[in-house]
Amino acid sequence: MKLIIFYTLLSGVVIIMASTQLNSTSSAQTRSSLSLDSDQKNPVMVTKGGALEQARIMWDFFFNKPADTRPSGKIPVQTLTKQQLLAAPNNTVYRLGHSTVLLKLHGAFWITDPMFSDRASPIQFAGPERFHAPPISIDELPPIKAVIISHDHYDHLDHDSIMQLAGKTDYFLTPLGVGDILVDWGVPAAKVRQLDWWQGIDIGDVRFVATPAQHFSGRGLFNKNQTQWASWVILAPDQRVFFSGDSGYFDGFRQIGEKYGPFDLTLLETGAYNENWPNVHMHPEESIQAHLDLKGRRLLPIHNGTFDLSMHSWWEPFDRIVALGDVQGIPVITPLMGEPASMHDTTGGRRWWKFQERYKETEQVHVNGQPAAEQL
Repeated sequence: MKLIIFYTLLSGVVIIMASTQLNSTSSAQTRSSLSLDSDQKNPVMVTKGGALEQARIMWDFFFNKPADTRPSGKIPVQTLTKQQLLAAPNNTVYRLGHSTVLLKLHGAFWITDPMFSDRASPIQFAGPERFHAPPISIDELPPIKAVIISHDHYDHLDHDSIMQLAGKTDYFLTPLGVGDILVDWGVPAAKVRQLDWWQGIDIGDVRFVATPAQHFSGRGLFNKNQTQWASWVILAPDQRVFFSGDSGYFDGFRQIGEKYGPFDLTLLETGAYNENWPNVHMHPEESIQAHLDLKGRRLLPIHNGTFDLSMHSWWEPFDRIVALGDVQGIPVITPLMGEPASMHDTTGGRRWWKFQERYKETEQVHVNGQPAAEQL
């Protein structure tokens, strides 16, 4: 029976991804002016081993997951309002879930990899489902100066989120080829800026530089590695921020640190890692080393706590990265989803995931009036 289910799921994924690819290439929009054929940057194998080993890894991912890869109860979330955001001081950061981070820098709002949908999937009735609702709706967000996108995977480039943001966002910054997807979807081309690695753009007094990452791309069966992936350097007049997107550990972090460091804050992926796909996501020890390579001062771990994308427990990335930070003397900032954190914070955060069981029978964890952090 498991084998039948496995092949049914696999066939369904093939059909859906093929349909998605045909739909995404149906319009005759102007493509990126820079050639991916000449500029493609060394994609890595998604999983180790040959075809049989990859099939075994896929089987285990679907059918042999430990029970604790998802929370047993509700994750506490601190709800946000537009008024709270507008009143917040500059250099405030909010985790909204997964790799979605809202930054208030230099009097404007900037957001990374906006993912507000219920599932990280081409369809909303199957695929990885959110552990928690977003702390704020897109409608409630204030005007966004720029959306910063790292690559085209479904947990980072979400169609519905992008389309809802299109009317309230001035710019969309993407790696090569990803902006073409946005234009195909209907985002005005005048709002889209596509950058190659090491290219930069100024938006007011804030500079953005697309920098290397070690990953891969693709949203369908026939477009693997046809768009680029990137990390991002954000240089405000009084703050330097690094956003990793998705990346395995590689020497590029040292190069970025030498060129643009030190960084006041690093937003580094720390989740969805596994020994079977060692080159595309970092283990916590590697995230710490990347932070050191970048000459970072404070670290906010992302790519965790929202979707079930690996075999480790949902809380393991938090435990490991905080423990490693303690040993190294690195302030690791771990706010609740929606809780404001200062980019100057050196105290870290409450270990809220330790108290998640407290919410096991709680239906309402979006705390209004009293901050959720005060209840932990």
